[in-house]
Amino acid sequence: MQHLDHSTLSSAASCWHCSCAAASPWQARRAFLRLGGAAALATAGGAALAQVDVGGGSRLRQLVPAETLEEAATQQYQQLLAQAKAQGALAPSTNPQLRRLHTIAGRLVPQATQWNERARSWRWEVNLIGSKEINAFCMPGGKIAFYTGILDKLALTDDEAAMIMGHEMAHALREHSREQLAKNQATNIGLSLGAQLLGLGDLGNAAAKLGSQLLSLRFSRADESDADLVGLEMAARAGYDPQAAVTLWQKMGQATGGGGGNGLAFLSTHPSGPDRIRELQRNVPKVEGLYRQARK
Repeated sequence: MQHLDHSTLSSAASCWHCSCAAASPWQARRAFLRLGGAAALATAGGAALAQVDVGGGSRLRQLVPAETLEEAATQQYQQLLAQAKAQGALAPSTNPQLRRLHTIAGRLVPQATQWNERARSWRWEVNLIGSKEINAFCMPGGKIAFYTGILDKLALTDDEAAMIMGHEMAHALREHSREQLAKNQATNIGLSLGAQLLGLGDLGNAAAKLGSQLLSLRFSRADESDADLVGLEMAARAGYDPQAAVTLWQKMGQATGGGGGNGLAFLSTHPSGPDRIRELQRNVPKVEGLYRQARK
């Protein structure tokens, strides 16, 4: 597997963040995970109520139709994979690292519907792209990708990889992209809240044209904290050690301190720091019971 040439990919995706229709020439190489039916297992053997407190989120996201955004994400994801395949950078289904990611996703996806009922109809996919870049994302609709750089450079354990995947899934489940695009479009169009509601179609059309921006959105610190905590709980419910959230971000901090600035796309949108680590440490005890129960 060759590494991805980002000089030709940059037009399609600058950073990170769908159901497959007709088969494409490269579909056989795409390793995808469709676990919509597994959602019924979400609360099996565990407490149904959330243990972390993240609130209900902004209602502003309702100004952008979820279906529209998920369709845009599908198109962007397929473009990304097509370019990766053309460059020999898309991992085949037999790749051990990809199989490892599928195993992790297979345990995380059943936890998703507690955070978003729409996830029951998502057609989840997990792909691995050969690149030295430290990066991973989950697009609206459950389209997940990891770059080999984030697995190799950070020497991630399964528990730490689960924390990253859970965090990225949480961004999609909590609809942070939908909310951010709604805010951006409301500002750009210059509409009042009442006009936004009346002009829903305009916002929907704008969202459909912004697929490429899904991979370069910068979430707020509140969104990042939200995704940290939701991802932490999802991973704990799936039987992954919540302490790994702390070691993960310690590794992220060390990577940031390494200098050079190369390959740190993930860290440009996910800044590490002592405050983030302290918040995770405060919340780890809340989900340790879920982890112990899952391990039984």
